[in-house]
Amino acid sequence: QVQLVESGGGLVQPGGSLRVSCAVSGFTFGVYYTSWFRQAPGKEREFVAAVRWSTGYSFYGDSVKGRFTISNDEHESTMELQMNSLKPEDTAIYYCAAANTWGSSDHYYRNSLNYNYWGQGTQVTVSS
Repeated sequence: QVQLVESGGGLVQPGGSLRVSCAVSGFTFGVYYTSWFRQAPGKEREFVAAVRWSTGYSFYGDSVKGRFTISNDEHESTMELQMNSLKPEDTAIYYCAAANTWGSSDHYYRNSLNYNYWGQGTQVTVSS
């Protein structure tokens, strides 16, 4: 079992920055990737970014590329998402997720169905 707990959400003005964190505990030895997804009211859950737990290799969703940065610290068992140049359309509940199954490509980890463990989510609101 893997437990995930998000923190750091809040209200920020457009153009501002915010960092959200995820504490990862439990049987992390079997985790291949940890990721951030988000879900806005009335919309489907959207892939934001993923990081390979053991190497730090990362990739991003098109809507956040160049503005968000994902990172992890395997020894501290944490993952962070630094969000810059925030837009109102970034408003959503942000979830961290962990996958302990192996996929052959980035595409596999863009699909929320391939993640076994989820946090409770943290609200990010971008508004003036």
